[in-house]
Amino acid sequence: MMYDVVIVGSGLGGLVCGSILSKEGYKVCIVEQHYQIGGCLQTFKREGCVFDTGMHYVGSFDKGQLLNQLFTYFNIADKLKVKQLDQNAFDIISIHGEEYPLAQGHDNFIEQLKPFFPAEEKALINYVAKLKEIQTILYDFINPNDHVLTSVMPDLKYYDINALGYISSLTSNTRLQNVLSGLNSLYSGHPDKSPLYVHAVINNSLIEGAWRFVDGGDQIGFLLASEIEKHGGSIIKKCKVEQFLTNKAGDTIVGLKTSIGESFPAKYYISDINPTSTINMIDTPVIRKGYRLRLNSMELTVSVFSLYIVLKENTFPYMNHNYYHNNPDDVWGMRYYSKIKWPGGYMLYTPATSKSDVYADSVIVMTYMFYEELKKWENTSVGNRGDDYKSFMDEKAELLIAEITKRFPALKNAIKSYYTSSPLTYRDYTGTINGSIYGILKDYQHPLNTIISQRTRLSNLLFTGQNLNLHGVLGVTMTALQTCGHFLGLNYLFNKVNNG
Repeated sequence: MMYDVVIVGSGLGGLVCGSILSKEGYKVCIVEQHYQIGGCLQTFKREGCVFDTGMHYVGSFDKGQLLNQLFTYFNIADKLKVKQLDQNAFDIISIHGEEYPLAQGHDNFIEQLKPFFPAEEKALINYVAKLKEIQTILYDFINPNDHVLTSVMPDLKYYDINALGYISSLTSNTRLQNVLSGLNSLYSGHPDKSPLYVHAVINNSLIEGAWRFVDGGDQIGFLLASEIEKHGGSIIKKCKVEQFLTNKAGDTIVGLKTSIGESFPAKYYISDINPTSTINMIDTPVIRKGYRLRLNSMELTVSVFSLYIVLKENTFPYMNHNYYHNNPDDVWGMRYYSKIKWPGGYMLYTPATSKSDVYADSVIVMTYMFYEELKKWENTSVGNRGDDYKSFMDEKAELLIAEITKRFPALKNAIKSYYTSSPLTYRDYTGTINGSIYGILKDYQHPLNTIISQRTRLSNLLFTGQNLNLHGVLGVTMTALQTCGHFLGLNYLFNKVNNG
């Protein structure tokens, strides 16, 4: 069968592209190496508890806000089971034992922090104004400017400003600087590299409106898949792409070499996997050596150790906020990461379920872990890593539990059982290089080098996904919209989104 578009990878970017293009009449096929779709949207179930692996909460999901508009266009917004987090503290930032609330609503965000920083109202006002300004410029659906529609780099002035540097310019109060930087683990923040635009889009979207998905975030993937199939598209699972095949000139993809033998001929191909992994599967002189070297040398974001706790029934309260704990005064975990003093901090939350709003049935905790710590097991697969790996993971779990119960002592006796995952687990289930949680690390000092265009030197191959510009549900969705704009035109798509 000849397809219009074949999409490699069923992460959020691939599913969004598939949904848009199939809805617009393209004959679409998505090929996925795993038995589950969704990439970072995947969940797993243990002892009746649903655990998210990579997607924990989203922003800008109130009616009329950007993500809600996008999901309405995809025909899935009103089908999702969601729960809004606490208006006055969707996240709590804990720094050396002191706790600070991050509130929803720009004015409320300021009001909830003012009692902690009474002399810093002007800094808070300026901070919030800058967040709104950046998101408006980058993602203006109402009056889109040409540079927004045609370039992966909407405005360089936001790309070459350091996030921490800007925050420090607003206030000399180091504690406030750390509170405003408190969510930097959502982009694997590096104090010397992270650009302001990444910080601003993520933080602003959550301040606009922060939501959890009830009973797991994989429902996003399933609903998008349903829309794709409804419009005649198909999704082939357990089909690993081993090579992109080109014509004799090497400038056009003509098919795929896959684990199931099928070649999937198509007019166009979209890769939702890491661009480095993609070009390493294409043998053509058209892709220049310098470009290959650039992609292969890009620094990746760190990975995580995750602890999935099953709770005894009705023993631990459901918390309608996320909790970010930092042992040092400095919240930029990448600055002080140490195997010796591990963990330096963690993010903890109780997933929303349809069972109860009073008690939690599980807890998820994440903390940074370098892939290098797992090097001795990197050639193993899930379930076959050996007893020494299990001992390593159990030792880490107990260290993390001991740290958590300093703040949540009731948790110790509420634990029924627990499960763990490492950077290797993340690598094997999502296909990300070295288990990197957010793909390529963005660097404000070299913005042009760490942002990748959707277009490639092959005439019918495009990229999408978290590695190009922004990660997260909003960032990946917008990137996918830009990818589809090469087929349909971004003005056309923006009008569609604005009109529902």
